[in-house]
Amino acid sequence: MSASSSPYSPSITDGFIAVVKQDCPTCEFVAPVLADMAKSDRPLVVYTQDDPSFPAGLDPIDDTDLGFSWHNDIETVPTLLQLEGGVETDRTVGWDVEQWRQLTGIPDLGDGLPPFRPGCGSLSVDPSVAPDLEIRFGDSVLTSPRIELATLEDEMEVAFDRGWTDGLPVVPPTEKRVMAMLAGTTRAPDDVVAVIPPELNEVTVEQVAVNAVLAGCRPEYLPVVLAAVEATCNDDFNMHGLLATTYFSGPILIVNGPIAQRIGMNARGNVLGQGNRANSTIGRALQLVVRNLGGGRPNGADGRPGVDMALMGSPSKVGLCFPEREEDSPFAPLATDRGFAPATNTVTAVAGHGPSAIVDQLSRTPESLIGSLAAVLRSEGHPKLAMGFGATLVVGPEHGRIFREAGWDRARVHAEIEQRLLLDTDPILRGVDGIDEGLPPALAGNQVPKFRPGGFLIVHAGGDAGLFSAVLGGWVGGPTGSIPVTTEITDIPQ
Repeated sequence: MSASSSPYSPSITDGFIAVVKQDCPTCEFVAPVLADMAKSDRPLVVYTQDDPSFPAGLDPIDDTDLGFSWHNDIETVPTLLQLEGGVETDRTVGWDVEQWRQLTGIPDLGDGLPPFRPGCGSLSVDPSVAPDLEIRFGDSVLTSPRIELATLEDEMEVAFDRGWTDGLPVVPPTEKRVMAMLAGTTRAPDDVVAVIPPELNEVTVEQVAVNAVLAGCRPEYLPVVLAAVEATCNDDFNMHGLLATTYFSGPILIVNGPIAQRIGMNARGNVLGQGNRANSTIGRALQLVVRNLGGGRPNGADGRPGVDMALMGSPSKVGLCFPEREEDSPFAPLATDRGFAPATNTVTAVAGHGPSAIVDQLSRTPESLIGSLAAVLRSEGHPKLAMGFGATLVVGPEHGRIFREAGWDRARVHAEIEQRLLLDTDPILRGVDGIDEGLPPALAGNQVPKFRPGGFLIVHAGGDAGLFSAVLGGWVGGPTGSIPVTTEITDIPQ
């Protein structure tokens, strides 16, 4: 701190500065000590954060706007600063008689008082006011345009009228809320996260943070949202194609690693449904980024033309995000099987929709259960279609227990299901059984896989009670489709 560095610097260049507040027992405790210091030959200036008359008789300077405290990094009161030549050379916080005596050079300072009293939190770091102080006094890092609303305008209705929403109410992205959101990542606000289709706009951390606020995210969710944006804007995922297709699918996010538990995600009951803030808002934030920053609006949903051409849509168009239930899974975490080190925080983006139910309450062997799972998976999209679509199988814990007790890992389950989904083409050709849909006649006499290579994933999630699993149907693969992408979640504040 320099005595000439800002309007909130003190007028003295040599001496002591004490920062106190009346609503602090330790500050009241040291008031007589400050009175004794004022009698010495070195200048003393006292700043008070709450009561301009406290301490009495010391002509305190009013710091109730907390400008001095904010500019000088006061985290605890009382704080005693020493200035020499206009520069802070030392400070002590709380009351420690030996430190105060050493700093002031007054050997009998505080005689008769207890040797130690802890201080109180400075008002300038109170979570309820600190973001406002950052906005008022800091060099604002935000570059997004500010939108002034008329007195009678309703914030929610403005968001609807301007097309910022997905049809649900949003949280107004005030400067205070966006600044708080940015504290959820160590990345700089102006870092470019990705190029968002379909308009291919470069988007920054700040812009993603604005949409995370709109979606209702907490700051600690932001690193997951950023990783989700990176994953879905990867060329392999093909977000533009996913928007342009008339099919049902949207991006589904599967989270692995300790961060899921750290931010309170739900991997158990109602895992694919509502009720958990992190699950619901992270997926929604991604969709708002695509909508508001990439121009990926649904065609006709609000009476306006758009790029998202889905005829039916699905919950993944609003936002579908869940963590894998790792702690009692029969499988290694999905991210580990996809090449990441154990306990790595990741997001896997899959193009899909759903869910569709799988009910098998009688199977007690993995062979029988595999048969049930394969039978339902075979009908995904259409029982007579194969090779194009993908799917994600969500194995419920009661079904997972059967695999775990049998020692079947993900690779074994995957291989057994794929073997049962190697389909003879003759029964599923066009026209067979009086159904025009099916494979072309040229494929007669062959065997084909139900799902495209790399397009069938298996994860473990859900509640404890019920012998159920689920299928999240997927979009097509290959050069015109989507390939699942796993991205590490980074830049998490400690």
